[in-house]
Amino acid sequence: MERDDIALREVGDGCHAYLQRDGGWGWSNAGLVVGDGASLLVDTLFDLELTASMLEAMAPFVVAAPIGTVVNTHANGDHCYGNQLLRGTEIVASTAAAEEMTEVPPALLAGLNGAEGEIGDLFRSFFGEFHFDGIELTLPTRTFDGRLDLEVGGRTVELIEVGPAHTKGDVLAHVPDAKTIFTGDILFIGGTPIVWAGPLSNWVAACDLILGLDVDQVVPGHGPVTDKAGVAGVRDYLTYVEREATARFEAGLDAWEAAREIAQEIGDGEFAGLGERGRVSVNVETVYRTLDAGHEPAGVIELFQRMAALDHG
Repeated sequence: MERDDIALREVGDGCHAYLQRDGGWGWSNAGLVVGDGASLLVDTLFDLELTASMLEAMAPFVVAAPIGTVVNTHANGDHCYGNQLLRGTEIVASTAAAEEMTEVPPALLAGLNGAEGEIGDLFRSFFGEFHFDGIELTLPTRTFDGRLDLEVGGRTVELIEVGPAHTKGDVLAHVPDAKTIFTGDILFIGGTPIVWAGPLSNWVAACDLILGLDVDQVVPGHGPVTDKAGVAGVRDYLTYVEREATARFEAGLDAWEAAREIAQEIGDGEFAGLGERGRVSVNVETVYRTLDAGHEPAGVIELFQRMAALDHG
């Protein structure tokens, strides 16, 4: 199944990537691992309509191998809000991810999308194409810490916790016999990584871990399928931001001023082609918070205002 904006394609033996649009805000990827008589789904999508369409596209592959396990790579809604449609299956996530899922329930985003005035306009500019009304938060039924190997129809899927990085409990799903890995939002390809949790050093270490694995096909959380060169590119961006933000912290600049300067440099440099460059404002905040436990962080609404300002500046 393939359309101009959505594609389901085999990336490794029995491993399929479900790729949405350009991988921008909310347009996340998912994965399917088909074994002998059983399948595993890596992530659900941002709303029920999108998730239902994905499951319909996957139906021919799971007739003889039903989905019995879902893995949520992390707590962001575009990777777990569709869990409701997979009730009755085992839903697996890290302990930290499961706890974080309760912090931003679908009803919260539904309220922000439906708000009047500037706040509503702001959040609709990011999430206005998604439908959060009526989604029931469906939490994992099994959690783990560190590593967990799952058996799926005679094949092994290795779950490797690498958070806190993008979020508090990021997980990689590695399929050794297919030399394929599903990274969740440890990888944004073509878009700017956003470091909600950090520290950035953990995310860099996660990239190094992937680079050390025997993998040929790398399915990111957002954007096209890539290889180890794509992993190295994300690592290089994060290393750059950490270095530049640290220098400005030590020079006494506030986080917002530092973010504006770094965004300008990015626009003129090697990372100029990345989408959603305003996310650097969140990344700089995370560096400052890492360097100074007493740093007063910007609130969520202010962070989205900053991102919008840099995106359109």
